[in-house]
Parts: sequence; structure tokens; C-alpha cells
Amino acid sequence: MKWIAGTIALLVLGLVFQLSLLIYAMYVLLGVLLLSRVFTRVWTSGMEARRFSVDEALEIGAGIEVKVAAQNTGRLAIPWLLLEDSLPREALTQSPHHIRAEGARLAVTRLAPGETKVFSYRVHFLMRGYYQLGPLLVETGDVFGLHRRFRVMTEPSFALVPPRLVPLQGYKLSSRRPIGEIRLAHRLFEDPTRVAGVRPYQEGDPLNRIHWRATARTGQLQSRAYESSCVAGATFVLDFHAGSFAGPAAAGSAELAAVTVASLAHAVCLMGQQMGFVSNGRDAADRIRQEGWRADFLTRNDARNRAGETPKSTRLRPVVLPAAKGEDQLTEMLAALARLEHTDGLDFAAMMLEAAPRISRDTTVVAVLGAVTPEIALALGGLARRGWLVTAIVISIEMEAVPDWAKPPDWAQMLLAQGIDFRVVNSEEAVGNLCAEAIIR
Repeated sequence: MKWIAGTIALLVLGLVFQLSLLIYAMYVLLGVLLLSRVFTRVWTSGMEARRFSVDEALEIGAGIEVKVAAQNTGRLAIPWLLLEDSLPREALTQSPHHIRAEGARLAVTRLAPGETKVFSYRVHFLMRGYYQLGPLLVETGDVFGLHRRFRVMTEPSFALVPPRLVPLQGYKLSSRRPIGEIRLAHRLFEDPTRVAGVRPYQEGDPLNRIHWRATARTGQLQSRAYESSCVAGATFVLDFHAGSFAGPAAAGSAELAAVTVASLAHAVCLMGQQMGFVSNGRDAADRIRQEGWRADFLTRNDARNRAGETPKSTRLRPVVLPAAKGEDQLTEMLAALARLEHTDGLDFAAMMLEAAPRISRDTTVVAVLGAVTPEIALALGGLARRGWLVTAIVISIEMEAVPDWAKPPDWAQMLLAQGIDFRVVNSEEAVGNLCAEAIIR
């Protein structure tokens, strides 16, 4: 439009001052501009593209080959065509790199009528994540470079990379272990399927509790006594607020937190117990569903930036997977961990207020934290006072695995003041030893 506006302005100037040569030149330039717009529109409307990669679940370190084909279905040859397959910019540039691309994902070519251009490249996935491969960004224009046209083509595919699983050295944890079955010391809940014996009738016992055979045998009313309910499995509560992971080691601590949850959940699954998951992070798949990946662009840079950026999240709804047993539940948890992104909205205390009614009381609450604040400690203490068994796992690469208990750090004093058992994880090796350590009281 700038070229057309400038040409019209010069044409008017030539007409006013009767500059015939300028008038002739502007007529020619205006004709070229209009023809270039017509031709570029015809060229792009005759373009078709196809992606050969499909959605996959991969392991860390794995790679896939991405193939994209562009075909000219029109009747006119396209003199030049720029094809670029987009990848998440942050995953390529941030340190440490999350993905690595090998090969040319950008090609400049010309296409005759009916001709197809196929180009391919490989993507290696170095860290946990949910990665969008595509869409294809197409640019063409006239041979003078006066007018360009852009299109976003092909549906993107997605690669799901769950966190690494670290084998635990023994699955049973001593004392109030975060996984395993625990009989409650206080009889807050009773299991009517587990009869512990018979006792004399007490005022207020319901009729369905009376043991009629024992009553007939003794001549006095007798009631069944039930065993206390058991706590089996775990609900993992992962704090993924951006403010909880700060400093140079933030990225490593966040990934270690995901590895910790995945490894403990795997151990619980092997024990045949139930597991649940709660987090204030944002589900990347949910973000893409809400925001989409299509948009109108003025330039190819706009299209590339829009396709590759990860916008800030102010999500105010937690990710919740109700407790359940089985490999399907583990697969769903690993997928949720793979898609989890940091959020700037819902903090830990607000998350617990929202999610607590949906946390099973038959499971231990295992809170995996990147930082401990007074608000977080109070939220965990509130859960414990309401009847849940609570264990905290504090993640920090810069922290000692065994703090100096002669002078406990401030975060440890906060948790101890609320009566919360906790552990420190500063490496994947420490994750493997979680079940072998004595819980700190």
C-alpha cells in the first residue's frame, strides 16, 4: 500500500506540473504494482501443502523426521517461493535448549504448474514438553519485490515428551510415608467392609450396625466394630507458579520437580495403589485449544513470531486429575506433566482452596514445592488439620540435601511449625533415594 500511495502521489505531482516523463513512469509503475498483486494472489491461491508428521509421544532424547510437501496446483508457474516450517522459538533459543533441529526447515524454490517440493528435517527433543511442529509459513511475490503475500498452511502436529522416570530405591517409606498404605491413628473414618470385632451396643448406634447373632447369643444388644479406614496411594500437588522457580537454576529445578512427581507416581502405580494430580500450572493443550494457532498476519515475521511464541498465562483454574488406579491413570498423569507450563496467575494457597474438595481423603497429599513461603506452609498446615496426611518435597538444585539442623533454614521452620513432614531433593539421585531416607520430623 505504501508503494501504491507513493506512486499515486508522484502521478498527481506530475499531472500538476505537466511532467510527462514522470507521468509515464508512474503509469507504468502503477500497472506493475496492480499486476503483481493479481499474480501473487493467483499464485498463493493455487498453493497446497501437506504435512507427513503425526502427533507422537516420545522419550527425552528421541528424534523424529518432519516432512512437508508444497504443491503448485495452479496453471501459472510461481517464480519464487519461500517455505518455512515453524517451531517454538523459546524451545530453540532458551538455555538449556529444549529441542534441536537438524536440516533445513526453510527452503527457497520455484514451482512449475503441478510441481511438488518436499523438504524434511529432524527434531530432537532434549527436555520434557509439549511441542508444536508447524504450521508451514509460505511467502511469495512479484519478481521486483514490490509486493509480497503470506499464507499459513498445514495443520501443525504435536510431540508429547513426558518427564524422565527415576527408579526409586525401595517403594515403602518409613514413618508417615508419602506412598504406601497407612492405618490412621485417629478413628476419623471407618471402613464398613472391614469388621474388627463386636462390642456392646452404645446409644446412637444405627440399626444396620447391630450384630443380631451376637445379640441373640448373649442376650444383650451387640454392635459391630469396624477397622479404621486406610490411606493408600498419593495425590501429588505440584506448585508450578512462575514465582516459585526463580534464579539461575529455576529451569533445572522446575524440570526436577516434574521428574520427582513422575517417578513417585510410577512407584505408586507399581504398588497397585491410586494416584491423583493437582497443579496450578497451565495445560499447553488447553492453551492451544483456547487461543488457536491461526491468525491474520501482515508479514512473515509476524506469522513466525505468532507461531513460535509462548504467551504469558494468568490461568486461575488448577489442573486436577482425580485419584485412580492403573497404567491408564499413570499415562494420563505423565501426559499432564509433559504439557504443564508455568503460570503467573494461581498461587499455591489459592490453588489449594480451589482443589481441596476434589482431593481424595484416602490418599496422602504429597506437595512438590519449588519454594516455601508462609502462605504455602499455612495452606499445607490447613490440609493437615482437616484430616489429610501431608508430606512436602522441597525442590532446589542449589540447596543441600541435608540442611544444617543446628540452625534450620527459615523454610524448614515454617513447615515444622505446621507439623508438616518434608524432604529435600536437589538432584535426580536424591529422587531415587526418596524412599530410603527417614522422614524429617
